[in-house]
Amino acid sequence: MTDPKQTPPDELATQEALADEAPGATRREFLVTATAATVGSAILLEACGHVAPATEGSAPAATPPAAGAPATPASEVEVALKINGQQRTLKVDPRTSLLDALRERMQLTGTKKGCDHGQCGACTVLVDGRRELSCLSLAVMQQGAEVVTVEGLAKGDTLHPLQQAFLENDAFQCGYCTPGQLMSAVGLMSEPCGPSDTDVRECMSGNLCRCSAYPNIVAAIQQVRQISKPKL
Repeated sequence: MTDPKQTPPDELATQEALADEAPGATRREFLVTATAATVGSAILLEACGHVAPATEGSAPAATPPAAGAPATPASEVEVALKINGQQRTLKVDPRTSLLDALRERMQLTGTKKGCDHGQCGACTVLVDGRRELSCLSLAVMQQGAEVVTVEGLAKGDTLHPLQQAFLENDAFQCGYCTPGQLMSAVGLMSEPCGPSDTDVRECMSGNLCRCSAYPNIVAAIQQVRQISKPKL
C-alpha cells in the first residue's frame, strides 16, 4: 500500500514540470513548498478519521451503551394492595411480579421463590381468597386486591389450624415448600374437593415437596377438614 504521506511519482513529475515553468522561484523552493502542502493534506485526511476533542462549552459526545448493559427500567407505577389486612401502596416497575413485590419491596419473605416458572407452588398466596402463583402474576394486575401471605395466617401467637396440624403431623422437613403448601391448603378449604386422600393429593398436586412429605401433608389437611373449615 502506498504511504499517503509520500508523493506519488506521477504527481512529483508534474511538480517538477511546473517548477521549470514557475517564474521568480527556484526549482528547489517550489519543490519544498509542494511537498509540504502534500504532506499537510495527508495529515489532515488522517485526522478526519478521529473524533475531534470536545471544546470548552460544547456538549459532550453521547457515549453508546456498552454491550450487555441492562435496559433502562420503565417508569414505575403506583399499586394499592391490601396485604394481610393492611392497606399498602407502593411504586413498582410494571414488569415486577407479585412475588418480587412481596419479597423485595415489602420484605414479606415467607413466600418463597422456587422455580419462578409456576411449576413448584412455593410462591402460592391467596388473592381475594383464591390460590395464586405469585411468580406468574404481575403486581399491577392485583390493583386493589386483598392478598394473604403465610405471614398473615396466625393471629398473634395463635397459629392457624392448618399451621398447628402441620406441626402435629410433622408435615415438613426442610420447610422451604411449607409456606406454599400451607397457603394452598388454606385455599383448598373453600374449594370443591372430594373427601378422600386421593382427592386431596389431586387438589394439592401443584405444590411440590422435594423431601416427599406428601403423606404427612395430606394427613394434616384431612385432620383440619374433619374438624372444621377454618376461615381467615
